[in-house]
Amino acid sequence: MTALTLAFGAVASEKGTAEEAMAMVKKGVALIKSGGQEKAFAEFNNPKGTFVQKDLYVMCYDMSGNNKCHGSNPKLIGKNLLEIKDADGKFIVKGFIETAQKSGKGWVDYKWPNALTKVVEPKSTYVEKIDDVLIGVGIYK
Repeated sequence: MTALTLAFGAVASEKGTAEEAMAMVKKGVALIKSGGQEKAFAEFNNPKGTFVQKDLYVMCYDMSGNNKCHGSNPKLIGKNLLEIKDADGKFIVKGFIETAQKSGKGWVDYKWPNALTKVVEPKSTYVEKIDDVLIGVGIYK
Protein backbone atom coordinates (compact mmCIF):
# COMPACT_ATOMS: atom_id res chain seq x y z
CA MET A 1 0.00 0.00 0.00
CA THR A 2 1.30 3.45 -0.77
CA ALA A 3 1.75 6.10 1.88
CA LEU A 4 -1.02 8.10 0.22
CA THR A 5 -3.42 5.16 0.50
CA LEU A 6 -2.40 4.66 4.13
CA ALA A 7 -2.93 8.34 4.82
CA PHE A 8 -6.30 8.66 3.13
CA GLY A 9 -7.77 5.16 3.38
CA ALA A 10 -8.36 2.55 0.72
CA VAL A 11 -9.23 3.74 -2.75
CA ALA A 12 -12.85 2.89 -3.60
CA SER A 13 -11.86 1.00 -6.75
CA GLU A 14 -9.30 -1.12 -4.92
CA LYS A 15 -10.04 -4.84 -5.23
CA GLY A 16 -10.30 -7.09 -2.21
CA THR A 17 -8.22 -10.26 -2.07
CA ALA A 18 -9.24 -13.87 -1.54
CA GLU A 19 -7.63 -13.74 1.90
CA GLU A 20 -9.60 -10.61 2.83
CA ALA A 21 -12.86 -12.18 1.61
CA MET A 22 -12.26 -15.33 3.66
CA ALA A 23 -11.32 -13.26 6.72
CA MET A 24 -14.52 -11.19 6.36
CA VAL A 25 -16.63 -14.37 6.17
CA LYS A 26 -14.92 -15.77 9.28
CA LYS A 27 -15.50 -12.47 11.10
CA GLY A 28 -19.16 -12.61 10.02
CA VAL A 29 -19.55 -16.19 11.24
CA ALA A 30 -18.11 -15.12 14.60
CA LEU A 31 -20.60 -12.23 14.81
CA ILE A 32 -23.54 -14.55 14.06
CA LYS A 33 -22.31 -16.95 16.76
CA SER A 34 -21.83 -14.20 19.36
CA GLY A 35 -24.75 -11.87 18.61
CA GLY A 36 -27.27 -13.87 16.61
CA GLN A 37 -28.47 -13.55 13.03
CA GLU A 38 -30.65 -10.46 13.46
CA LYS A 39 -27.86 -8.34 14.94
CA ALA A 40 -25.30 -9.68 12.46
CA PHE A 41 -27.50 -9.13 9.40
CA ALA A 42 -28.14 -5.51 10.47
CA GLU A 43 -24.38 -4.95 10.65
CA PHE A 44 -23.76 -6.73 7.32
CA ASN A 45 -26.37 -4.47 5.67
CA ASN A 46 -24.76 -1.26 6.99
CA PRO A 47 -23.05 0.37 3.96
CA LYS A 48 -20.80 2.35 6.34
CA GLY A 49 -20.06 -0.63 8.60
CA THR A 50 -17.02 -2.84 8.96
CA PHE A 51 -18.42 -5.48 6.58
CA VAL A 52 -18.18 -3.25 3.50
CA GLN A 53 -14.55 -2.67 2.51
CA LYS A 54 -13.01 -1.88 -0.88
CA ASP A 55 -15.25 -3.87 -3.28
CA LEU A 56 -15.99 -6.51 -0.62
CA TYR A 57 -19.36 -6.92 1.09
CA VAL A 58 -21.28 -9.68 2.87
CA MET A 59 -24.33 -11.47 1.52
CA CYS A 60 -26.34 -14.16 3.31
CA TYR A 61 -28.87 -16.71 2.08
CA ASP A 62 -30.97 -19.39 3.71
CA MET A 63 -30.87 -22.89 2.21
CA SER A 64 -33.95 -22.13 0.08
CA GLY A 65 -32.26 -19.21 -1.69
CA ASN A 66 -33.87 -16.36 0.27
CA ASN A 67 -31.53 -13.37 0.62
CA LYS A 68 -31.13 -12.44 4.29
CA CYS A 69 -28.58 -9.64 3.94
CA HIS A 70 -26.69 -7.85 1.19
CA GLY A 71 -24.05 -5.22 1.83
CA SER A 72 -24.13 -3.89 -1.73
CA ASN A 73 -27.78 -4.06 -2.85
CA PRO A 74 -30.43 -3.75 -0.11
CA LYS A 75 -33.20 -4.23 -2.73
CA LEU A 76 -32.30 -7.95 -2.81
CA ILE A 77 -32.99 -8.53 0.90
CA GLY A 78 -36.03 -10.76 1.43
CA LYS A 79 -36.13 -11.96 -2.18
CA ASN A 80 -35.73 -15.56 -3.28
CA LEU A 81 -32.79 -15.61 -5.70
CA LEU A 82 -32.47 -19.37 -6.14
CA GLU A 83 -33.00 -19.14 -9.91
CA ILE A 84 -30.65 -16.20 -10.55
CA LYS A 85 -28.10 -16.88 -13.30
CA ASP A 86 -24.86 -15.24 -14.35
CA ALA A 87 -24.01 -13.97 -17.85
CA ASP A 88 -23.23 -17.56 -18.95
CA GLY A 89 -26.45 -19.07 -17.56
CA LYS A 90 -24.82 -20.57 -14.43
CA PHE A 91 -27.04 -20.72 -11.33
CA ILE A 92 -25.24 -18.58 -8.74
CA VAL A 93 -27.19 -19.00 -5.50
CA LYS A 94 -27.75 -22.70 -6.21
CA GLY A 95 -23.96 -22.96 -6.44
CA PHE A 96 -23.57 -21.20 -3.08
CA ILE A 97 -26.07 -23.57 -1.45
CA GLU A 98 -24.59 -26.73 -3.01
CA THR A 99 -21.09 -25.75 -1.87
CA ALA A 100 -22.26 -24.87 1.65
CA GLN A 101 -24.25 -28.10 2.01
CA LYS A 102 -21.64 -30.38 0.48
CA SER A 103 -18.45 -29.01 2.04
CA GLY A 104 -19.58 -26.51 4.67
CA LYS A 105 -17.46 -23.90 2.90
CA GLY A 106 -15.75 -23.18 -0.39
CA TRP A 107 -15.43 -20.99 -3.48
CA VAL A 108 -18.04 -20.53 -6.24
CA ASP A 109 -17.02 -18.98 -9.60
CA TYR A 110 -19.37 -17.01 -11.86
CA LYS A 111 -19.63 -13.72 -13.78
CA TRP A 112 -21.32 -10.69 -12.26
CA PRO A 113 -21.50 -6.91 -12.76
CA ASN A 114 -18.99 -5.14 -10.55
CA ALA A 115 -20.94 -2.89 -8.15
CA LEU A 116 -18.35 -0.14 -8.60
CA THR A 117 -17.61 -0.30 -12.35
CA LYS A 118 -20.92 -1.86 -13.58
CA VAL A 119 -18.85 -4.07 -15.92
CA VAL A 120 -19.54 -7.86 -15.95
CA GLU A 121 -16.40 -9.51 -14.57
CA PRO A 122 -15.34 -12.97 -13.40
CA LYS A 123 -16.16 -13.24 -9.71
CA SER A 124 -15.47 -15.85 -7.06
CA THR A 125 -17.41 -15.94 -3.79
CA TYR A 126 -16.26 -17.68 -0.65
CA VAL A 127 -19.24 -19.13 1.25
CA GLU A 128 -19.48 -20.75 4.64
CA LYS A 129 -22.52 -22.41 6.25
CA ILE A 130 -23.49 -21.33 9.76
CA ASP A 131 -26.64 -22.82 11.30
CA ASP A 132 -29.42 -22.57 8.69
CA VAL A 133 -27.79 -19.86 6.53
CA LEU A 134 -24.70 -19.29 4.45
CA ILE A 135 -22.55 -16.20 4.48
CA GLY A 136 -20.50 -15.17 1.46
CA VAL A 137 -18.04 -12.53 0.32
CA GLY A 138 -16.96 -12.31 -3.31
CA ILE A 139 -13.90 -11.02 -5.10
CA TYR A 140 -13.62 -9.80 -8.67
CA LYS A 141 -10.75 -11.41 -10.53
